[in-house]
Amino acid sequence: MKKFILFPILICFATFTSCQKTEVPEGTFELNLNKYGKQFSIYVPDTLKEKLEIKEQSWGALEIKIGARFYISITEDPGDIELLKSDIQTNDVNVFKSYIIDEPQTLMWESYMVKPEFHFYTIQKATGNTYVLQDVVPADGEPFSRGVIENMLNCSKQLIEK
Repeated sequence: MKKFILFPILICFATFTSCQKTEVPEGTFELNLNKYGKQFSIYVPDTLKEKLEIKEQSWGALEIKIGARFYISITEDPGDIELLKSDIQTNDVNVFKSYIIDEPQTLMWESYMVKPEFHFYTIQKATGNTYVLQDVVPADGEPFSRGVIENMLNCSKQLIEK
């Protein structure tokens, strides 16, 4: 009798755990964006040592900043990878060097102004809407390292629908 009760419980547990969409990236927590009109959460770095700032811009962007190591913009927008590629490759000031990731919905590239810079742009869907998530260049103009950009991109590609 115990086997008959235990077996369905094990099947339910296995089904539940195998359907988990994402794993929490190390050193991050889930930030719920419902109060900003977004029906999803996003992983962001822990905020034990640096201040979390969330700003709603007048043009509709939601910017999330954590100290000097995380700064992204989220806009509800269908995005246009081909137009962005054209803009990147014809920029005479921030000169394009190469694509690190070139996928239909995601770009990560290296460019050069005064020193090497890295940037990302990704189109993601959540709750039936399409969003563009991309890095924001800090006000001090100091570009993010490749590792920081990769971390922001990884977090940006893991929207959790609410």
